[in-house]
Amino acid sequence: MPLDRAVANLDLNLLAPLDALLRERNVTRSAEQLGVSQPAASAALARLRRHFDDPLLTRVGNRYELTPLAARLASLTGPALAGARRVFDLAQDFDASRLQREFTVLTSDYAAAVLGPIAAAHMARQAPGVRLRLQQTTPWAVDHPLEALRMTDGLLMPHGFLTDIPHTDLYDDRWVCIVSADNTSVGEHLTLAQLGELPWVVYFNLPTAFAPAVQQLRMLGIEPRVEVVVEGFLQMPFLVAGTNRVAFIQEQLARRMATAAAVRLLPCPFEVVPLAEAFWWHPMYRDDPAHAWLRGLLSKAGRTLAGARPSD
Repeated sequence: MPLDRAVANLDLNLLAPLDALLRERNVTRSAEQLGVSQPAASAALARLRRHFDDPLLTRVGNRYELTPLAARLASLTGPALAGARRVFDLAQDFDASRLQREFTVLTSDYAAAVLGPIAAAHMARQAPGVRLRLQQTTPWAVDHPLEALRMTDGLLMPHGFLTDIPHTDLYDDRWVCIVSADNTSVGEHLTLAQLGELPWVVYFNLPTAFAPAVQQLRMLGIEPRVEVVVEGFLQMPFLVAGTNRVAFIQEQLARRMATAAAVRLLPCPFEVVPLAEAFWWHPMYRDDPAHAWLRGLLSKAGRTLAGARPSD
């Protein structure tokens, strides 16, 4: 079949449902993401199955798994959808207020909690037709950044983990120590000796997934006595409260949670390199007007956050 006839026979309306179905592996969640009814998402899946002559999703127990063909398609739909968006978003006068799009950003719960509300507020004012999806990042995404960024719009992560990937700097934060508010064994200052003796709550504790402040402590020759490992920063203050545990956490988050979790903030007893948060994105988005607008919006949100930082 000639190329122009092949392209003419393509139904690009099925690209977004295909991407959603392969990512969510669930018709109901895909319908919610696309903003359509469940019957409409089921109809799209039926059409896709006919087009590819493949079931795409197969039930395994109480969940659905991708078929081998669907697994290959899953690595292609994100870039294809991004490319289609770039084609149709290219206009001399880009108008965010008319944009109809969902942006998916990988992030820790920390950045989602401190930057997310500001970014979402800016987005609601500037582009009411845009939806922001904040998706929890994983060690796999850090270990395979280009693959992860092909399937999303970007990743919120501090410097020190990724290299040779385009990024937009957002804001700086500081690491602080937290102890329970009723911990009488710790005064107004912690010592390095105490950090070596007290039990710890730490983040992930993996070779490529860790809190940089804890890694810096190890570089001083002090190995934390890890008692609890978590996969999110929001849990840490509540696992410190009412115990003699200690943890490192970002100041912006710690100040928001100190009262609710009944913890005290203390300065670190050594010079900790500040956290420099950035938005990392795939090079394929470099000339995408809508993505450039997103990067600008996140930069503005970062400046707003930095301006609201409590003074010493």
